[in-house]
Amino acid sequence: MEPISHFFYSHRLKLQFWDWGGEGEALLLVHGGLDHARNWDWVARSLRQHFHVYAIDLRGHGNSQTAEGSAYTAPEHVLDISALLDVIGSYPAYLVGHSLGGILSLMYAGIYPDRVKKVVSIEGAAFPPGHKVYAPAPERMRRWIERVRQAEQREPRAYDSLDAAVARMKEANPHLSDDVARHLTLHGTNWQSNGSLVWKFDNYARIFPPMGLALEDFKELLGAITCPVQLFWGLESWAPDPEPDGRLATLRNYRIVRVPNAGHWVHHDQLDLFLREATAFLIEPSV
Repeated sequence: MEPISHFFYSHRLKLQFWDWGGEGEALLLVHGGLDHARNWDWVARSLRQHFHVYAIDLRGHGNSQTAEGSAYTAPEHVLDISALLDVIGSYPAYLVGHSLGGILSLMYAGIYPDRVKKVVSIEGAAFPPGHKVYAPAPERMRRWIERVRQAEQREPRAYDSLDAAVARMKEANPHLSDDVARHLTLHGTNWQSNGSLVWKFDNYARIFPPMGLALEDFKELLGAITCPVQLFWGLESWAPDPEPDGRLATLRNYRIVRVPNAGHWVHHDQLDLFLREATAFLIEPSV
């Protein structure tokens, strides 16, 4: 089963989305930073038994257009998600996001609570208190300016073979099997004229934007969510659990699943567990 490729326009950008088909209400899969929509393939094939599944390539990622001059802020990404959901035109929709995609899904649900039925967020609940994204404004602005100027002086890293790029993928996530790492790499790279490969994502998407969402703003958005939310957290992840530090204090109706033997990419590291828990949550009647 392969999805159908489509494009839509948002903010004058041509952006990619994938239609997996399936019976039922609309469910949108939102990938994380420096990733792409085809990282959801295994999840999409399973969830299409219950939903009509779509997956977006965020701006500057996958096959979507690079947003030259964009700071790749969270509000810009949420704008694009809003445009795509209007194209799909099936409300209320279900949202499943990973990392940045989880943050964006929660934000959208807080902005448009009547348009969202349920949210699943995998390791996506804003940055923890004390993170550099919350540094004083002069420091944030200075860091962003310097990082952009540095990026202007470098070329994206190239790999001389597919195997070399796959090895880098497995270095980023040692939990990946060889087959999964190869699949993610094939869909996440472009070939250059000299036979080398580069990642599809825009290098400028690596840079934390200097503004766009303060922690208190995020908490206010969480407090506006009216639908049930399920959170997944890998017990071997580098990302800290969001519950003890108060990031979820304003979120009213949620459950959190802490997953052993899983890092940041829970849906890859423990796919069967994730599908079992997420599917049960998504299809159970809302109270």
